[in-house]
Amino acid sequence: MDVVGHRVSAPAAVLSRGRAAERTRREDGGAVSGRGAVRADLEQVFRTAYPRVVAVATRVLGSRDGAEDVAQEVFLSFARTAVPAGEAPAWLSVAAAHTALNHLRSGRRRASREESAAGPDPTVPDVADDVVTLDERRRVRAALARLPRRQAVALVLRHSGLSYAEVAAALDLSPGSVGTTVRRAESALREELSRHASSH
Repeated sequence: MDVVGHRVSAPAAVLSRGRAAERTRREDGGAVSGRGAVRADLEQVFRTAYPRVVAVATRVLGSRDGAEDVAQEVFLSFARTAVPAGEAPAWLSVAAAHTALNHLRSGRRRASREESAAGPDPTVPDVADDVVTLDERRRVRAALARLPRRQAVALVLRHSGLSYAEVAAALDLSPGSVGTTVRRAESALREELSRHASSH
C-alpha cells in the first residue's frame, strides 16, 4: 500500500532510525531527549501529515528528495516530543518550513541542485527553457532564504495550501495578521529579487 507514492513502511523506517539513534545516545552515555521513547501515535500522525510536510519542504527546497530528507528529520524530532496529536499538523508544518529554510540557508542542498541540473526535466522540451527555469527557481529560493524567518515561514505555509487560520495557529498569530504578514513577505521577496537582479 502506498501513501502518496511512498511505501507504508516509511513510518517503520522513521521509527527504526529514531530508535537506533536513541540506542546510540544511550550507549554513548548521552541523554535521550524528550520522553526517551518514540511516540505511540507516530505512525498515525505520519500517515496523515507526511504529504503536507513534504509539500511544505518541497515549496522551500524545490526538490522532492530534499523535502523527503527534511520530512525524515522533522518526524524524528516530532517522535521525541509531547506535542498533542491534534496540534501535530501545525507543529509539523512549521518544523518543515524551518528545517527546509535551514537546509536552504546552510547550502546543504548544493550537491542535490547540481544533480538536478545534470538531469534533464522531461516536462521541459527546450534546454534553454530548462536552464532559465532552474536559474529562476534558484534566485527565488535564495531570495526566500534572505527574508526574515517569520515572513518566510508564513509565505511558505500559505503557498503550501494552509488556510489563514492554519497559518495563524501554526505561527501563533492572529488570523487577521496572517494576510498582512504574507503580503509583506511577498513584497519583501519581490524587493529581494529586484535588488539581486539589478546587481547581476
